[in-house]
Amino acid sequence: MKRLALLSLLALSHAVPAAADMLPGYDRFDLTADHRARPIAASVWYPAANPTYRAPVGDGPIFDPTFAFIGPAIQEGAHPLVLVSHGSGGNADSLGWLTSGLVANGAIVLAVDHPGSTSGDSSPRRSVDLEARANDLSAALDMVLADPAFAPFIDPDRIGVVGFSLGGATALGLAGVRFDGAAQDRNCSTGPEAADCVFFRLGGVRFADYLGFAADARDPRISRAVIVDPGFGGAADPATLQGALAGMTLINLGDADRLRAADVGPDGNDLANRLPDASYVEIAPANHFTFLGTCEPRAAVLLEEEQDDPICTDPSGTDRAAVHTQLIDEIASGLGL
Repeated sequence: MKRLALLSLLALSHAVPAAADMLPGYDRFDLTADHRARPIAASVWYPAANPTYRAPVGDGPIFDPTFAFIGPAIQEGAHPLVLVSHGSGGNADSLGWLTSGLVANGAIVLAVDHPGSTSGDSSPRRSVDLEARANDLSAALDMVLADPAFAPFIDPDRIGVVGFSLGGATALGLAGVRFDGAAQDRNCSTGPEAADCVFFRLGGVRFADYLGFAADARDPRISRAVIVDPGFGGAADPATLQGALAGMTLINLGDADRLRAADVGPDGNDLANRLPDASYVEIAPANHFTFLGTCEPRAAVLLEEEQDDPICTDPSGTDRAAVHTQLIDEIASGLGL
């Protein structure tokens, strides 16, 4: 009790920072959803009205943490809401650089850890279920719009989604794009994307067998979408593209060395040119993993020694933090923030 009291006094004794210096507010909650057997871990980032206590979010041996105030009051006003979908093997808290950057642009940001495709539990079979991933975010949206602590501060006419990699496919689904499992099976066997299908082949996945891969997951409440290096773009069902959300922003990281499956430009699957009124942005030098958090100084060495994992290795000349700043600007613009 004494320690808790001391922490509270220390937090309150600090001078209130200027609005420009205010850290984002952050809180966690368990999301109960009908399509999941267990609660989903979710988090919300938002403009803080005042400080509480400062704590690192996403702290670990690989990525640098992002600092936030835990559980402060929400800044007055009706804020746009942004849903965030992480990539395969990722998690919501490791994208604090993005969520805090969107908060700095005035948004409330809602993110989840998608069961079956997060850090430590990423399974080829479960990662194929794009419908379940999209439903995670729709259920989180239901919850926050019904929460009296947050609902009064959300503009329901300004709800957007951002997705990266597998999360990019998830966000495309929420925006009305459906995927063809048979087409993806062909791409993984003979197409130019075959090299990017190793993870799924190791799990014996046949995409056509999974109804959730091809399901209609559109959420009509979403009015903006930004898609970064999405998976499965070559398997997007052409019949659904013109009816999908108009005005999406699609971003590719890197140029000649980017993942074939993620290339939505004219030299890849050209998805950006096939969606209605979509914008296309390339950011280089960078690669697919540059989107992930900045790495602790020893992380790249540890990953090379133990797993030969490239997630902290960027192309020559890449400044990951500078790329993040550019991404925040492009994403905020695409979301109309």
